[in-house]
Amino acid sequence: MAILGIVAFAAALLVSVVLHEGGHFVTARHYGMKASKFFVGFGPTIWSRQRGETEYGIKAIPAGGFVKIEGMTPLEEIDPADEPRAFHNARARARLVVMSAGSFVHFVIAIVLIYGVLVALGTTQVSESKIGATSCVATTANCSGPGPAAAAGMRPGDRIVSFDGVAVHTWKDFTHRVREHGAGSAPLVVERDGRQLTLTPDLVEVRRNRVTGESGNDRVGALGVRPGLETVHYNPIEAVPHTFDVIGSGFTGMYNTLTHRIGDVDKIFSDDRDPQGFISVVGAARIGGDVVSAPDSSVLDRVRQFLILVAAINLAVGIFNLLPLLPLDGGHIAVLGFEQARHGLRRLRGYRGPVQKVDFAKLLPATYATVVVLLGFSLLLLSADIFNPIRLNQ
Repeated sequence: MAILGIVAFAAALLVSVVLHEGGHFVTARHYGMKASKFFVGFGPTIWSRQRGETEYGIKAIPAGGFVKIEGMTPLEEIDPADEPRAFHNARARARLVVMSAGSFVHFVIAIVLIYGVLVALGTTQVSESKIGATSCVATTANCSGPGPAAAAGMRPGDRIVSFDGVAVHTWKDFTHRVREHGAGSAPLVVERDGRQLTLTPDLVEVRRNRVTGESGNDRVGALGVRPGLETVHYNPIEAVPHTFDVIGSGFTGMYNTLTHRIGDVDKIFSDDRDPQGFISVVGAARIGGDVVSAPDSSVLDRVRQFLILVAAINLAVGIFNLLPLLPLDGGHIAVLGFEQARHGLRRLRGYRGPVQKVDFAKLLPATYATVVVLLGFSLLLLSADIFNPIRLNQ
Protein backbone atom coordinates (compact mmCIF):
# COMPACT_ATOMS: atom_id res chain seq x y z
CA MET A 1 0.00 0.00 0.00
CA ALA A 2 2.90 2.38 0.77
CA ILE A 3 4.31 1.81 -2.73
CA LEU A 4 0.91 2.69 -4.19
CA GLY A 5 0.91 5.94 -2.21
CA ILE A 6 4.42 6.84 -3.38
CA VAL A 7 3.51 6.15 -7.01
CA ALA A 8 0.27 8.12 -6.68
CA PHE A 9 2.08 11.06 -5.12
CA ALA A 10 4.78 11.03 -7.81
CA ALA A 11 2.10 10.96 -10.51
CA ALA A 12 0.21 13.84 -8.85
CA LEU A 13 3.40 15.88 -8.58
CA LEU A 14 4.29 15.19 -12.21
CA VAL A 15 0.83 16.34 -13.32
CA SER A 16 1.20 19.48 -11.21
CA VAL A 17 4.57 20.34 -12.75
CA VAL A 18 3.25 19.76 -16.27
CA LEU A 19 0.30 22.03 -15.51
CA HIS A 20 2.78 24.60 -14.16
CA GLU A 21 4.62 24.56 -17.47
CA GLY A 22 1.27 24.60 -19.25
CA GLY A 23 0.54 27.90 -17.50
CA HIS A 24 3.72 29.41 -18.94
CA PHE A 25 2.97 27.90 -22.36
CA VAL A 26 -0.63 29.08 -22.67
CA THR A 27 0.06 32.62 -21.50
CA ALA A 28 3.16 32.94 -23.69
CA ARG A 29 1.16 31.87 -26.73
CA HIS A 30 -1.63 34.24 -25.72
CA TYR A 31 0.76 37.20 -25.84
CA GLY A 32 2.30 36.14 -29.15
CA MET A 33 5.60 34.82 -27.81
CA LYS A 34 7.18 31.85 -29.51
CA ALA A 35 7.17 28.66 -27.44
CA SER A 36 9.28 26.25 -29.45
CA LYS A 37 9.22 23.21 -27.11
CA PHE A 38 6.89 21.63 -24.56
CA PHE A 39 8.29 18.44 -23.03
CA VAL A 40 7.28 16.18 -20.17
CA GLY A 41 10.31 14.81 -18.34
CA PHE A 42 14.05 15.29 -18.83
CA GLY A 43 16.91 13.42 -20.46
CA PRO A 44 16.79 11.51 -23.75
CA THR A 45 13.70 12.04 -25.90
CA ILE A 46 11.39 9.02 -26.15
CA TRP A 47 8.79 10.57 -28.42
CA SER A 48 8.16 13.96 -29.97
CA ARG A 49 5.99 15.53 -32.63
CA GLN A 50 6.12 18.92 -34.30
CA ARG A 51 2.80 20.72 -34.40
CA GLY A 52 2.99 24.18 -35.87
CA GLU A 53 5.96 26.00 -34.39
CA THR A 54 6.07 23.89 -31.19
CA GLU A 55 7.70 20.50 -30.63
CA TYR A 56 5.76 18.42 -28.10
CA GLY A 57 7.38 15.37 -26.56
CA ILE A 58 8.12 12.97 -23.71
CA LYS A 59 11.57 12.38 -22.26
CA ALA A 60 12.95 9.38 -20.41
CA ILE A 61 13.12 10.76 -16.85
CA PRO A 62 9.60 11.60 -15.56
CA ALA A 63 10.84 14.24 -13.11
CA GLY A 64 8.99 17.31 -14.32
CA GLY A 65 8.81 19.11 -17.61
CA PHE A 66 9.80 22.30 -19.38
CA VAL A 67 8.67 24.86 -21.92
CA LYS A 68 11.18 26.68 -24.07
CA ILE A 69 10.09 30.26 -24.72
CA GLU A 70 12.42 31.95 -27.18
CA GLY A 71 14.46 34.86 -25.86
CA MET A 72 13.94 34.53 -22.13
CA THR A 73 16.89 36.92 -21.66
CA PRO A 74 18.80 39.17 -24.07
CA LEU A 75 21.80 36.82 -23.65
CA GLU A 76 20.01 33.98 -25.43
CA GLU A 77 20.85 33.55 -29.12
CA ILE A 78 17.73 33.11 -31.23
CA ASP A 79 16.76 33.23 -34.87
CA PRO A 80 16.61 36.91 -35.95
CA ALA A 81 13.17 36.19 -37.40
CA ASP A 82 11.95 35.33 -33.89
CA GLU A 83 13.37 38.47 -32.28
CA PRO A 84 10.07 40.44 -32.39
CA ARG A 85 8.37 37.55 -30.54
CA ALA A 86 11.13 37.03 -27.97
CA PHE A 87 10.10 37.02 -24.34
CA HIS A 88 12.47 39.84 -23.37
CA ASN A 89 10.94 42.11 -26.01
CA ALA A 90 7.36 41.66 -24.79
CA ARG A 91 5.52 44.29 -22.79
CA ALA A 92 6.11 44.30 -19.05
CA ARG A 93 2.58 43.14 -18.20
CA ALA A 94 2.85 40.22 -20.60
CA ARG A 95 6.16 39.10 -19.08
CA LEU A 96 4.73 39.43 -15.57
CA VAL A 97 1.71 37.27 -16.44
CA VAL A 98 3.83 34.61 -18.15
CA MET A 99 6.32 34.37 -15.29
CA SER A 100 3.56 34.31 -12.65
CA ALA A 101 1.44 31.75 -14.48
CA GLY A 102 3.33 28.71 -13.17
CA SER A 103 2.87 29.59 -9.50
CA PHE A 104 -0.69 30.72 -10.21
CA VAL A 105 -1.47 27.23 -11.51
CA HIS A 106 -0.06 25.67 -8.33
CA PHE A 107 -2.24 27.96 -6.23
CA VAL A 108 -5.31 27.04 -8.30
CA ILE A 109 -4.55 23.33 -7.85
CA ALA A 110 -4.22 23.79 -4.08
CA ILE A 111 -7.46 25.80 -3.86
CA VAL A 112 -9.42 23.30 -5.97
CA LEU A 113 -8.16 20.30 -3.98
CA ILE A 114 -8.84 21.88 -0.58
CA TYR A 115 -12.27 23.13 -1.64
CA GLY A 116 -13.11 19.70 -3.07
CA VAL A 117 -12.04 17.98 0.14
CA LEU A 118 -14.11 20.32 2.32
CA VAL A 119 -17.23 19.87 0.21
CA ALA A 120 -16.99 16.20 -0.78
CA LEU A 121 -15.05 14.58 2.06
CA GLY A 122 -15.13 17.05 4.91
CA THR A 123 -12.34 17.74 7.34
CA THR A 124 -11.46 16.32 10.73
CA GLN A 125 -11.27 18.39 13.87
CA VAL A 126 -11.04 17.77 17.59
CA SER A 127 -14.50 16.98 18.90
CA GLU A 128 -16.15 19.06 21.59
CA SER A 129 -17.91 16.04 23.11
CA LYS A 130 -16.72 12.76 21.56
CA ILE A 131 -14.33 10.57 23.56
CA GLY A 132 -11.33 9.46 21.54
CA ALA A 133 -9.49 7.31 24.07
CA THR A 134 -9.26 6.49 27.76
CA SER A 135 -6.00 6.15 29.64
CA CYS A 136 -4.44 5.60 33.02
CA VAL A 137 -3.71 8.60 35.26
CA ALA A 138 -0.24 9.20 36.68
CA THR A 139 -0.95 9.88 40.35
CA THR A 140 2.71 9.12 41.06
CA ALA A 141 5.72 8.79 38.80
CA ASN A 142 4.18 5.76 37.13
CA CYS A 143 0.96 5.40 35.16
CA SER A 144 -0.84 2.07 35.34
CA GLY A 145 -4.30 0.58 35.42
CA PRO A 146 -7.39 1.47 33.40
CA GLY A 147 -7.88 4.99 34.80
CA PRO A 148 -11.10 6.43 36.28
CA ALA A 149 -12.88 6.87 32.93
CA ALA A 150 -12.30 3.32 31.71
CA ALA A 151 -13.02 1.86 35.14
CA ALA A 152 -16.40 3.59 35.14
CA GLY A 153 -17.28 2.11 31.76
CA MET A 154 -16.56 5.05 29.45
CA ARG A 155 -15.68 3.99 25.91
CA PRO A 156 -14.13 5.66 22.88
CA GLY A 157 -17.00 6.99 20.76
CA ASP A 158 -19.17 8.01 23.71
CA ARG A 159 -20.37 11.61 23.67
CA ILE A 160 -20.35 13.55 26.91
CA VAL A 161 -23.74 15.10 27.74
CA SER A 162 -23.20 16.43 31.27
CA PHE A 163 -20.75 16.25 34.16
CA ASP A 164 -21.73 16.58 37.81
CA GLY A 165 -25.20 17.71 36.83
CA VAL A 166 -24.06 20.49 34.46
CA ALA A 167 -24.47 20.25 30.68
CA VAL A 168 -21.20 20.10 28.73
CA HIS A 169 -20.95 22.14 25.51
CA THR A 170 -17.20 22.25 24.83
CA TRP A 171 -14.27 20.01 25.66
CA LYS A 172 -12.51 22.97 27.30
CA ASP A 173 -15.47 23.46 29.62
CA PHE A 174 -15.56 19.74 30.42
CA THR A 175 -11.82 19.71 31.22
CA HIS A 176 -12.16 22.74 33.45
CA ARG A 177 -15.00 21.19 35.46
CA VAL A 178 -13.12 17.91 35.92
CA ARG A 179 -10.04 19.72 37.23
CA GLU A 180 -12.04 21.94 39.54
CA HIS A 181 -13.97 18.97 40.93
CA GLY A 182 -10.90 17.32 42.39
CA ALA A 183 -10.94 13.78 43.77
CA GLY A 184 -14.12 11.84 44.36
CA SER A 185 -17.07 10.46 42.45
CA ALA A 186 -19.24 12.53 40.12
CA PRO A 187 -22.20 11.59 37.89
CA LEU A 188 -21.35 11.77 34.22
CA VAL A 189 -23.93 11.29 31.45
CA VAL A 190 -22.79 10.01 28.06
CA GLU A 191 -24.65 9.23 24.86
CA ARG A 192 -23.96 5.83 23.34
CA ASP A 193 -25.79 4.27 20.37
CA GLY A 194 -28.61 6.81 20.70
CA ARG A 195 -29.14 6.16 24.44
CA GLN A 196 -28.04 8.21 27.42
CA LEU A 197 -26.15 6.38 30.17
CA THR A 198 -25.26 7.69 33.61
CA LEU A 199 -21.82 6.62 34.83
CA THR A 200 -20.11 7.43 38.10
CA PRO A 201 -16.34 7.70 37.66
CA ASP A 202 -14.17 8.09 40.74
CA LEU A 203 -11.86 10.98 39.90
CA VAL A 204 -8.32 11.11 41.28
CA GLU A 205 -6.12 14.08 42.08
CA VAL A 206 -2.85 14.87 40.38
CA ARG A 207 -0.51 17.82 40.41
CA ARG A 208 -1.66 20.54 38.03
CA ASN A 209 1.67 20.61 36.22
CA ARG A 210 1.28 16.94 35.27
CA VAL A 211 -1.76 17.62 33.12
CA THR A 212 -1.33 21.25 32.05
CA GLY A 213 2.40 21.85 32.05
CA GLU A 214 1.83 24.92 34.23
CA SER A 215 3.98 25.72 37.21
CA GLY A 216 2.77 25.01 40.71
CA ASN A 217 2.08 21.96 42.82
CA ASP A 218 -1.62 22.46 43.56
CA ARG A 219 -3.76 19.44 42.81
CA VAL A 220 -6.61 19.06 40.33
CA GLY A 221 -9.06 16.34 39.36
CA ALA A 222 -8.20 13.90 36.57
CA LEU A 223 -10.35 11.42 34.66
CA GLY A 224 -8.04 9.81 32.09
CA VAL A 225 -9.86 10.61 28.86
CA ARG A 226 -8.89 12.33 25.61
CA PRO A 227 -11.07 13.96 22.94
CA GLY A 228 -11.72 12.22 19.65
CA LEU A 229 -11.86 13.47 16.09
CA GLU A 230 -14.94 13.95 14.00
CA THR A 231 -15.65 14.88 10.41
CA VAL A 232 -17.16 18.25 9.59
CA HIS A 233 -18.76 18.80 6.17
CA TYR A 234 -19.25 22.16 4.49
CA ASN A 235 -21.74 23.16 1.85
CA PRO A 236 -20.38 24.81 -1.34
CA ILE A 237 -20.85 28.31 0.10
CA GLU A 238 -19.46 27.62 3.57
CA ALA A 239 -16.40 25.94 2.07
CA VAL A 240 -15.20 29.11 0.31
CA PRO A 241 -13.97 31.08 3.35
CA HIS A 242 -12.67 27.91 5.01
CA THR A 243 -10.67 27.11 1.86
CA PHE A 244 -8.93 30.47 1.97
CA ASP A 245 -8.38 30.09 5.72
CA VAL A 246 -6.44 26.91 4.94
CA ILE A 247 -4.54 28.63 2.12
CA GLY A 248 -3.69 31.50 4.45
CA SER A 249 -2.38 29.11 7.08
CA GLY A 250 -0.30 27.48 4.35
CA PHE A 251 1.33 30.80 3.50
CA THR A 252 1.98 31.41 7.20
CA GLY A 253 3.47 27.95 7.61
CA MET A 254 5.74 28.42 4.60
CA TYR A 255 6.90 31.78 5.97
CA ASN A 256 7.65 30.22 9.36
CA THR A 257 9.56 27.40 7.71
CA LEU A 258 11.71 29.77 5.65
CA THR A 259 12.37 32.16 8.53
CA HIS A 260 12.17 30.33 11.85
CA ARG A 261 13.05 26.74 10.92
CA ILE A 262 16.01 27.44 8.66
CA GLY A 263 18.22 27.25 11.75
CA ASP A 264 17.09 23.66 12.37
CA VAL A 265 18.66 22.36 9.17
CA ASP A 266 21.55 20.98 11.23
CA LYS A 267 19.04 18.65 12.95
CA ILE A 268 17.76 16.89 9.83
CA PHE A 269 20.06 13.93 10.51
CA SER A 270 19.26 13.79 14.24
CA ASP A 271 16.57 11.89 16.14
CA ASP A 272 14.67 15.11 16.94
CA ARG A 273 14.21 16.11 13.30
CA ASP A 274 11.35 18.58 12.94
CA PRO A 275 8.47 16.84 11.08
CA GLN A 276 7.18 20.29 10.05
CA GLY A 277 10.54 21.35 8.62
CA PHE A 278 12.21 21.01 5.25
CA ILE A 279 11.80 17.87 3.15
CA SER A 280 12.77 16.84 -0.37
CA VAL A 281 10.52 15.42 -3.06
CA VAL A 282 11.60 11.94 -1.94
CA GLY A 283 10.58 12.74 1.64
CA ALA A 284 7.22 14.10 0.50
CA ALA A 285 6.62 10.98 -1.59
CA ARG A 286 7.47 8.79 1.39
CA ILE A 287 4.98 10.71 3.53
CA GLY A 288 2.43 10.20 0.75
CA GLY A 289 3.05 6.48 1.03
CA ASP A 290 2.63 6.61 4.81
CA VAL A 291 -0.65 8.50 4.45
CA VAL A 292 -2.09 5.92 2.06
CA SER A 293 -0.91 2.99 4.20
CA ALA A 294 -1.95 4.40 7.61
CA PRO A 295 -3.09 1.28 9.53
CA ASP A 296 -5.76 2.86 11.74
CA SER A 297 -7.35 5.16 9.14
CA SER A 298 -10.39 4.57 6.99
CA VAL A 299 -10.16 4.76 3.21
CA LEU A 300 -11.95 8.10 3.37
CA ASP A 301 -9.39 9.49 5.83
CA ARG A 302 -6.51 8.27 3.67
CA VAL A 303 -7.90 9.89 0.54
CA ARG A 304 -8.59 13.11 2.44
CA GLN A 305 -5.08 13.32 3.89
CA PHE A 306 -3.46 12.41 0.58
CA LEU A 307 -5.30 15.16 -1.29
CA ILE A 308 -4.45 17.69 1.43
CA LEU A 309 -0.79 16.65 1.17
CA VAL A 310 -0.82 17.16 -2.61
CA ALA A 311 -2.47 20.55 -2.11
CA ALA A 312 0.14 21.52 0.51
CA ILE A 313 3.02 20.55 -1.79
CA ASN A 314 1.52 22.56 -4.65
CA LEU A 315 1.11 25.57 -2.37
CA ALA A 316 4.71 25.25 -1.13
CA VAL A 317 6.09 24.90 -4.67
CA GLY A 318 4.07 27.88 -5.86
CA ILE A 319 5.35 30.07 -3.01
CA PHE A 320 8.94 28.88 -3.33
CA ASN A 321 8.92 29.52 -7.08
CA LEU A 322 8.08 33.19 -6.41
CA LEU A 323 11.12 33.82 -4.22
CA PRO A 324 13.10 36.71 -5.76
CA LEU A 325 16.05 34.54 -6.75
CA LEU A 326 17.30 33.80 -10.24
CA PRO A 327 16.75 31.43 -12.00
CA LEU A 328 13.36 31.01 -10.26
CA ASP A 329 10.35 32.74 -11.80
CA GLY A 330 10.33 35.09 -8.82
CA GLY A 331 13.84 36.19 -9.75
CA HIS A 332 12.71 37.15 -13.26
CA ILE A 333 9.73 38.97 -11.75
CA ALA A 334 12.07 40.85 -9.39
CA VAL A 335 14.27 41.91 -12.32
CA LEU A 336 11.18 43.08 -14.20
CA GLY A 337 10.01 45.03 -11.15
CA PHE A 338 13.42 46.69 -10.83
CA GLU A 339 13.39 47.66 -14.50
CA GLN A 340 9.96 49.22 -14.24
CA ALA A 341 10.72 51.03 -10.97
CA ARG A 342 13.94 52.45 -12.39
CA HIS A 343 12.16 53.51 -15.57
CA GLY A 344 9.45 55.23 -13.53
CA LEU A 345 12.02 57.24 -11.58
CA ARG A 346 13.75 58.26 -14.79
CA ARG A 347 10.47 59.43 -16.28
CA LEU A 348 9.91 61.59 -13.22
CA ARG A 349 13.22 63.24 -14.06
CA GLY A 350 12.14 63.88 -17.66
CA TYR A 351 13.43 60.80 -19.46
CA ARG A 352 11.20 59.79 -22.38
CA GLY A 353 13.19 57.00 -23.97
CA PRO A 354 12.56 53.23 -23.96
CA VAL A 355 12.89 51.07 -20.87
CA GLN A 356 16.52 50.21 -20.29
CA LYS A 357 16.87 46.48 -19.67
CA VAL A 358 18.87 44.99 -16.83
CA ASP A 359 22.21 43.57 -17.99
CA PHE A 360 21.72 39.85 -17.32
CA ALA A 361 25.43 39.23 -17.84
CA LYS A 362 26.05 41.02 -14.55
CA LEU A 363 23.51 38.79 -12.82
CA LEU A 364 25.05 35.52 -13.98
CA PRO A 365 27.43 35.11 -10.99
CA ALA A 366 24.56 35.55 -8.54
CA THR A 367 22.42 33.17 -10.61
CA TYR A 368 25.13 30.49 -10.63
CA ALA A 369 25.64 30.93 -6.87
CA THR A 370 21.91 30.49 -6.26
CA VAL A 371 21.85 27.35 -8.40
CA VAL A 372 24.80 25.89 -6.47
CA VAL A 373 23.20 26.68 -3.08
CA LEU A 374 19.78 25.30 -4.09
CA LEU A 375 21.36 22.18 -5.58
CA GLY A 376 23.47 21.60 -2.48
CA PHE A 377 20.49 22.18 -0.19
CA SER A 378 18.38 19.78 -2.28
CA LEU A 379 21.05 17.07 -2.10
CA LEU A 380 21.33 17.59 1.66
CA LEU A 381 17.58 17.16 2.13
CA LEU A 382 17.55 14.19 -0.22
CA SER A 383 20.26 12.49 1.86
CA ALA A 384 18.34 13.19 5.08
CA ASP A 385 15.12 11.79 3.61
CA ILE A 386 16.95 8.61 2.60
CA PHE A 387 18.93 7.99 5.78
CA ASN A 388 16.76 9.73 8.39
CA PRO A 389 13.26 9.91 6.91
CA ILE A 390 10.26 11.50 8.56
CA ARG A 391 7.79 8.71 9.34
CA LEU A 392 4.10 9.10 10.08
CA ASN A 393 3.34 5.44 10.80
CA GLN A 394 5.70 4.52 13.62
